[in-house]
Amino acid sequence: MKKAIKLFNKLKKSESNFIIVLSRFFWIKVFNKKSFLLHQKVTINGIKNIDAKDFVEVGVNYVGFSHKTDKTYLNIKGKLVFKGKYSIGRGCRFDIGENALVTIGSGGYINCNTNVIIMHSLEIGNNCAISWNCQFLDEDFHEIEYEKKKPVQNSIVIGNNVWIGCGVKIYKGTVIPNGCIIASDTIVKGVFEIENSLIGGNPARVLKERVSWK
Repeated sequence: MKKAIKLFNKLKKSESNFIIVLSRFFWIKVFNKKSFLLHQKVTINGIKNIDAKDFVEVGVNYVGFSHKTDKTYLNIKGKLVFKGKYSIGRGCRFDIGENALVTIGSGGYINCNTNVIIMHSLEIGNNCAISWNCQFLDEDFHEIEYEKKKPVQNSIVIGNNVWIGCGVKIYKGTVIPNGCIIASDTIVKGVFEIENSLIGGNPARVLKERVSWK
């Protein structure tokens, strides 16, 4: 009973329709064998392509600047894997291509209005905090030719316990190691090797080492 009351209060605070959210939860549980708690303005295309090991919430957590009419859209043509409990904020957009694989660790979250556009590969580690208005993009969609052009890996890899500030844009070929902090509005493209570092700027560079966050 206490859990039901807690859930009711949570949905009420976030202006989520209790009846719709629970109806969709049981429908997905019965027919898709997944535990999804979805705000009434969430649309998922390709739910069969999602592998969820635990409870996943989309759009049901309270954020002061989000609105109950904000729409969240997940277009999953490839594979989306959640390794544990996870939360996705309201207003996010996911577009995962047919041959793409996105793997997300447990214990973290993606805040509101973040775009995840992946045509190849994205890996996010455990306990990562991703702020609002971020973008993950691993495809150019157009080719630019020039002399001595170097090939770039399309994948994006985010380590464990990484905090990504608001407005950050992360592009193909990026590797962020464990424990790093990405400053707000940073443009990230490249391989970083120093764990527990503060990364910021455009282009991104290591600003400080031996940092921590909580």
